Amino acid sequence: MTQGDELSLSRYMDIFATAEKFKNPNRVVKKVRYKGARLVLNEESRRLNQLQEEEKTLHPDQPPKDRTTYFSLAAPPSLRPIRTYCDITGLPTNYKSPHNQIRFYDKECYEIVRSMPAGVDQQYLSLRGANVILK
Repeated sequence: MTQGDELSLSRYMDIFATAEKFKNPNRVVKKVRYKGARLVLNEESRRLNQLQEEEKTLHPDQPPKDRTTYFSLAAPPSLRPIRTYCDITGLPTNYKSPHNQIRFYDKECYEIVRSMPAGVDQQYLSLRGANVILK
């Protein structure tokens, strides 16, 4: 080792020693426990049964309330916008061709969409379920 190496090593050790002083010695690391789907569903069914029994005891003459739960299929509609995907590549997109309503990802895909022969655009739209059949 040379004199320059010893200086840089001692300087590094000084920085390392001061860096450890910022750590909280009383910090407690909690282990996060993730719940599996089966456990979540069991807890939800227990909670629903408990709520139904409470309703029966408090209001025996009223029918049970409809609640949105993990088990209900009739959930309220989402407030998020519908995600659209490119009909050519399948990537997320915000662009739509004004001529044939085919969605495209970028400039290269738009060149493909513009050069499509007649009828092919209807086949792409039928894959998405958005084709219009004129009689």
